[in-house]
Amino acid sequence: MRIGIDLGGTKIAGIALDGDAELARLRVATPRGDYAATIEAIAALVSDIERTTRRQGTVGIGIPGTIAPATGLVKNANSIWLNGRPLAADLEARLRRPVRVANDANCFIVSEAADGAAAGATIAFGVIVGTGTGGGVMVGGQLLVGQHGIAGEWGHNPLPWPVDDERPGPPCYCGRSGCIETFLSGPGLSLDYQQSTGQALTAEQIAASGDAAAAAALARYESRMARALASIINLLDPDVIVLGGGLSKIGRLYENVPRLWSGHVFSAGVAEPVRTRLLPAGHGDASGVRGAAWLWRDGA
Repeated sequence: MRIGIDLGGTKIAGIALDGDAELARLRVATPRGDYAATIEAIAALVSDIERTTRRQGTVGIGIPGTIAPATGLVKNANSIWLNGRPLAADLEARLRRPVRVANDANCFIVSEAADGAAAGATIAFGVIVGTGTGGGVMVGGQLLVGQHGIAGEWGHNPLPWPVDDERPGPPCYCGRSGCIETFLSGPGLSLDYQQSTGQALTAEQIAASGDAAAAAALARYESRMARALASIINLLDPDVIVLGGGLSKIGRLYENVPRLWSGHVFSAGVAEPVRTRLLPAGHGDASGVRGAAWLWRDGA
C-alpha cells in the first residue's frame, strides 16, 4: 500500500493506493504557522489512513516548496513556517519509516501525465493555482527537477507584459514584488477584488458571485493568467497545460484564457492558431495526492 500526503496551505489531504485502486481518502485542516503541529497533523493523518485500511504503507509527501539538495531543508514554500526546516528528517523520525518528499506541483503533473489530462503528451506543464502558484514540467515522460529543485517555478517570475496599474505589483513572501503568484493565487485574486471594491471575499466567493465587480476581477485574472501562460508556451511549447488547485474549478478559464493568450504567443509574421490545450485536471483534487503516493511507485 502506498500513502500519499498533499500538504497544502489550508488543508492536508491523504490517500491510500493499492496499485491504482483507491483504498481511503481523508483530509484535515492545515495548522497554519505551526511547524510542530504540522508534523503531528501529518502523522495523525497517516495513522488514521492505516487504521481505516488496517494496513501499513509507504509514505510520499507533496509540499508547496522543495527540499534543498545541499542542506535537506525546505525552501521556497509559501507555507513559510516550513522554510528552513528539516521536514523530511522530522517526518521520518515521527513516522519511524523512510518518507519521500517532492514539490506538490511535480506530484500533480506526474499524476496527470500518467493517466490524467496530460496522458500521451510529449511536453506537459502542470499548474497549481490555490494558496500559492506552482508549476511542474514533464518532457518525454520524465519529470524535470533541475539542479536546484526549482524547475517549473513560474510563479516567482514577474507578471509578463504588465499594464501600468500592475506595476510594481503586490509584495511577495519571496521578498520581491509583482510575482505571478501575487496575482494568480487565491489570495492574489481576493486582494485584487478588495482593492477594487473595498470588500473582502475569498476567491471561491468571487468566482461564485454574479455581480459586475466579481466579473471584472475574473476578467483581470484571466488576462494575467493568459499572459503568464503565454510565456510558458514561448519557453516550453507544451502540448497541454493542466490546471489544478482551487481556482482550477473556475470553468470560464478554459475558454477565455486560450482566447487571450494568442496575442502573446510568439508567432512573428504567421497567422497560426495556438494548439496548446488548457485543461482541468483529470483527477481533480486527488491528482496531487495520487502523485505523492506514486513517489514510491518503484516499490522500493
